[in-house]
Amino acid sequence: DNILIYANAAFEHLTGYCLDEILYQDCRFLQSGDRDQSALSEIKKAIKEGRSARVVVRNYRKDGVLFWNELSITPVFNDKDQLTYFIGVQRDVSELVRLKEENIALKRDLAKMGAKLSQNSMPTV
Repeated sequence: DNILIYANAAFEHLTGYCLDEILYQDCRFLQSGDRDQSALSEIKKAIKEGRSARVVVRNYRKDGVLFWNELSITPVFNDKDQLTYFIGVQRDVSELVRLKEENIALKRDLAKMGAKLSQNSMPTV
């Protein structure tokens, strides 16, 4: 398990958890029961391989509200080139995800309308 040994005030603000609730805990609590995410496998693999990674995962605040979290992890090595820690940086990208989904829906609607117009158009003379 990879436990949190430090979190700043922005983490508390983003997640709704106080430091005394989360320090020395595994970060999985942020996924609640929503652990079937391919991005989590990518993070796990990067940790195992000791490399950086960036993914977007579904996380949940203390009050249960979903937020989309862009998680970047970077390994930290000591002077003997041994992996000692990972630094994780989180960014709430919920609005970006919402806009992307809205854009996809609008494109789909536009394609449907275009298809209907093509079917209903009369030949020109």
